[in-house]
Amino acid sequence: MGTFVTSNKWCHCCYITTLVAAVILSSVYGTNGGNFYQEFQPTFGDNRVRVLEGGRIMSLTLDRVSGSGFQSKNDYLFGRIDTQIKLVPGNSAGTVTAYYLSSQGPTHDEIDFEFLGNVSGQPYTLHTNVFTQGKGNREQQFHLWFDPTINFHTYSIVRNPRLIIFLVDNIPIRIFRNHEAIGVPFPKNQPMRIYSSLWNADDWATQGGLIKTDWTKAPFTAYYRGFDANACASNGRSSSCQSPAGRGFRAAAWQSLDLDANSRRMLRWVQRFHMIYNYCTDSKRFPQGVPAECKRGAV
Repeated sequence: MGTFVTSNKWCHCCYITTLVAAVILSSVYGTNGGNFYQEFQPTFGDNRVRVLEGGRIMSLTLDRVSGSGFQSKNDYLFGRIDTQIKLVPGNSAGTVTAYYLSSQGPTHDEIDFEFLGNVSGQPYTLHTNVFTQGKGNREQQFHLWFDPTINFHTYSIVRNPRLIIFLVDNIPIRIFRNHEAIGVPFPKNQPMRIYSSLWNADDWATQGGLIKTDWTKAPFTAYYRGFDANACASNGRSSSCQSPAGRGFRAAAWQSLDLDANSRRMLRWVQRFHMIYNYCTDSKRFPQGVPAECKRGAV
């Protein structure tokens, strides 16, 4: 079994040292990434999607007329996807910056990061979700331990047949395990493209829609760099997971990756001090009992 981040010792009083180490590790995955010209294409927003510095940086902009978005040219099955993002600064209330993997169709699979904007001085909400066979409703939300608008930070998704890991600066914040044995579908068969968009959602995004977008602050812009896909690509007919060129990937750690003891402690730290919503503990939402995967520990 592969393991994730390693460290010698953990204690709550010294978590900052571990977080700094994780940020350093994240730079390995995020700073020498692919070229946005080569890897992505706009989906909407016309000139609100910009590629800068010869393909090293991409930006999305939202104004009164439209938001904007892009998608990857490739589909990916298993592996690790890293992207560095610097979110909309200042009063971002009403805006949503979405970064996610998704297949297509009514029974699509999807793995979501959504960053819900807020008024100046209040934290972004990081909203995560997992869709399997077209069904989501597996939300977990977090307040980050840093200001995501000042610098770029690395947001990562690891996906293999056993689990999905959400990471921020190489720190695991959420894990969704394969519980097919108890009847819970797991997204392991459908290749997914990478999508991102910046759009207005002031009917729900900030404090349940109470705070509206302040258009006097427009345009709103988010920036992307350091894309890296250590993953097998699929063109709909074949996948590099099975091709001779993919043999090195099949042997890679991502195929059997799991969290080691230190990473599990980091995950517990995030979920104890920075999680603000967990569908698995929402008994009012699920009066007949929480979903089956919630009864099997960390998800």
